Amino acid sequence: MERELGGIGSKVLFEDDKVRIWELALAPGERSAVHRHDLDYYLVQIGGDRIAVEPEPDSAGEYKEYFAADVVPGVVVPMKRGGVETAVNVGERPYYEIIVELKDA
Repeated sequence: MERELGGIGSKVLFEDDKVRIWELALAPGERSAVHRHDLDYYLVQIGGDRIAVEPEPDSAGEYKEYFAADVVPGVVVPMKRGGVETAVNVGERPYYEIIVELKDA
């Protein structure tokens, strides 16, 4: 499938040989770039009210269909690699999360 993939977050905050830490900030109605998760990761919700994931048809991640959920600040969600998706802020407040990718040792 031909497409250009973007980063999984808005910017990298930290990286070493074990982890890469991203921030993702989306204004209400804003969409992330289409991206692929090549590493297992944890997402930490910081702020916002509703977030959605739009998986691509070839996504190998946990979510195969559109999924929207309430934001729970402070929640940590472990995720497996393989997802190809777009994050969409479907809420009324700015969305902010931290993504911690676990590099293969």
